Amino acid sequence: MKSKKLKIAFFGSSLVSAYWNGAATYYRGIVRALSERGHEITFYEPDAYDRQKNRDMDDPDWAKVVVYQATEEAVAKCLQEAASADMVVKASGVGVFDELLEREVLQLQTEERLVVFWDVDAPATLDRVHHNPDDQFHQLIPQYDMILTYGGGDPVVNAYEALGAKKCVPIYNALDTATHHPVAPDAKFACDLAFLGNRLPDREARVEEFFLKPAAATPDKRYMIGGSGWSDKPMTDNVTYIGHVYTKDHNAFNCTPKAVLNISRESMARYGFSPATRVFEAAGAGACIITDYWEGIDFFFEPGKEILVAKDGADISEIISSLSEENAKEIGEAAYRKVLSAHTYRHRAAQLEKLLYTKVKQSNAAWA
Repeated sequence: MKSKKLKIAFFGSSLVSAYWNGAATYYRGIVRALSERGHEITFYEPDAYDRQKNRDMDDPDWAKVVVYQATEEAVAKCLQEAASADMVVKASGVGVFDELLEREVLQLQTEERLVVFWDVDAPATLDRVHHNPDDQFHQLIPQYDMILTYGGGDPVVNAYEALGAKKCVPIYNALDTATHHPVAPDAKFACDLAFLGNRLPDREARVEEFFLKPAAATPDKRYMIGGSGWSDKPMTDNVTYIGHVYTKDHNAFNCTPKAVLNISRESMARYGFSPATRVFEAAGAGACIITDYWEGIDFFFEPGKEILVAKDGADISEIISSLSEENAKEIGEAAYRKVLSAHTYRHRAAQLEKLLYTKVKQSNAAWA
């Protein structure tokens, strides 16, 4: 079967702005990699939440970006345009008319056109439908040709299949080598342990345990926290808060500290197999990563050799107190080798392409 290059219509939160949009780097990595494989992507995103005023990139040459007004009429026009695609994707968390889009994209489904729901926050979506039996999404799940998720492993797959999904497949976060890579250290990010993450309700308690508590217990070590929302959070004197860290500074932020910390949101840790995009970004910069424990870590990196794992704040204190520069460098280099060999968006795009062609062949669609 000769692979057909696909036209893909993608409804998501934003491709061009990471402003309060944690999925941006995931979208960019996947869409760029699909474009490199010859597919044509149109990304539809609403003009909402001041994201267009806080862009961190221009329209790329590897995707067409359509910014639409936050009105039902504008959504309807985009759906009409999307009818020319081979595949239509509705991502979770668009932020504007999500329920309308979840329902109406299915009207575009034909034997020749796949309609896919791509869940970039499966724990939140699954909690939503489990807590509300009347949620329309219950009835819609079985109608999609497939459900894709950016994490969750067997717990998420089993949960979706129990809700009637025809097929659910994780397309995990990964490294975009075009944007995240080793750079020279920057003295402004120098410290023993750095953490980057916005202040969110289901993360804050874990930040207190895995970051602020160890900082208080090791006053001779230097800590740094970046991200939005932490300005009024009590911190010890050895913690520096630097506010929002722009994407252009992520590489230096990852390369400079002795180690960087990953702290999962509570829901992600509960489902497991949900590494944050920043884990792969940090590995792509050659950083020594310390992470809180979550099921499935060893599916991605070898604990002790390519990543360090802590079960609580006391473990973090012990690791930071004993970690040498030499050992940190060895772990960072091992993580860098692993992520390049197995966890780039080129790997994920190839996986997705194989999945799609298998699906259309099973559907007897004339895509060959």
